[in-house]
Formats: sequence, C-alpha cells, structure tokens
Amino acid sequence: MVKQDKTTAAVSGDRTPGQFAVQKVYVKDISFETPNSPQIFQKQWQPLVNMDLASSAKVLEGQLYEVVLSITVTVSFEKQTVYLVEVQQAGIFHLSGLPQDAVERVLATACPNILFPFAREVVADLVTRGGFPQLLLAPVNFDALYRSKGSEPIDPTTRTKQ
Repeated sequence: MVKQDKTTAAVSGDRTPGQFAVQKVYVKDISFETPNSPQIFQKQWQPLVNMDLASSAKVLEGQLYEVVLSITVTVSFEKQTVYLVEVQQAGIFHLSGLPQDAVERVLATACPNILFPFAREVVADLVTRGGFPQLLLAPVNFDALYRSKGSEPIDPTTRTKQ
C-alpha cells in the first residue's frame, strides 16, 4: 500500500507540466536588392546560392520571449551579385514551467522550426516579385544544429545562435 501511495504521488506530483505557446509571428525586417538589374536579366546565368542563417532569443517580460530567425540569401554569378534577400522573421513565445535547459532547447529548436516556413515563404515571394525564378529554401534541421553547437550553457536573455 505504501508503494502505491509513493507511486501515485510520484505520478501525480506537485509539478505542473510545462507550457509552450505561440503568441505572435511577424516580419521584423526585410530587404531585397538587385544591384545589377536590369543587365543581369539579359544574361544566361547559372547562379551560386549562399544562405546564412542565425537565430537569437531574448526575454521580453516574465515568461514571454522574442525569437528572431535571420536569413540572408545571396545569389551571385561571375562575381556579380544577382540578388540579395535578408529576412528577419520573428515570433513571441510563451514558455512556462520548463527547466532552464529545456527553455534553451525550445528557443533554439522549436521556435526557429515554427518561424522557418514563414521566412521561407517571404524569401520565395520576394525573389519571384523581383523577376527571378522561384527560390525554395531547403528545410533546416534546427535540432541537429543545436546538437552540433555543443552543450555549453547559453543565457536566453542574450543568446545568439548561428
């Protein structure tokens, strides 16, 4: 009987499960440049695509965090920039009842995973509106990126991740 009581207490416990919620998703900053147009449209080109990706997180207040996913895509041909797209896709997330290491992991993986499809759509739209063939960014495995960065503790109030 004592075992059952301990098991019941351990299972029900006084711990409240953690909560995670998306409060808002928005574009924080956006830029599209075609420095060599219209001349670039008259060339047959095989572009070289370079993508830089970074995310950062900061505490807004209490249990609200802002996560910003920054994507810079540079497409070039013969040492000329065809176009440059910069997008900062942001979101406000509510996290509560999680241990600090779980908060760090959620800010570095789950939040960017939510933001990436929005940023991908913005990039694709800007590129086609600029008169270029559609550019669809490949999916990103933020969990693998997080694991590859090591296990050093990161303060989510100042964290920047690339």
